[in-house]
Amino acid sequence: MKHLSIIFLLILSGIACASVEFRQFANPEQQEAYETLTSELRCLVCQNQTIADSNAELAADLRRQVYEMLQQGKSKQDIAQFMTDRYGDFVLYNPPFKLKTGLLWMGPVVFLLIGLIAVFLFARRKKTASVLHSSTGNENAEKLAKIRNLLEKGDQS
Repeated sequence: MKHLSIIFLLILSGIACASVEFRQFANPEQQEAYETLTSELRCLVCQNQTIADSNAELAADLRRQVYEMLQQGKSKQDIAQFMTDRYGDFVLYNPPFKLKTGLLWMGPVVFLLIGLIAVFLFARRKKTASVLHSSTGNENAEKLAKIRNLLEKGDQS
């Protein structure tokens, strides 16, 4: 049983090592640029993952593309521009503020303001209705008091 568990662990460790990508870089700056770019580029087929985090085939292709472009001497800006030209601003985890992306950046603020205005108007309308209701209630109380006085006078006579 002990030997079987050791064999099983060795097989699993081989599988775990097989999924790790090893890349050779000419210098630490290239490696840093690679890590930065892969953490700033979005996987196009995954939900909210960078290409560094994703196991999708497209993410692996994009990582390979980034690596090859770095080996060719391209800068981070050149690679980001290439990816943006090819896939659009969506590939960037932090897209720049443009007219096209304005809704993405301003949408949450606009919806928050609409919600606050709606709450304010609702509260104001409710306050106005309660004031009207209370003033109507006072008028009714006065009329009721007059009617009671008249009834009391009528009973006494």
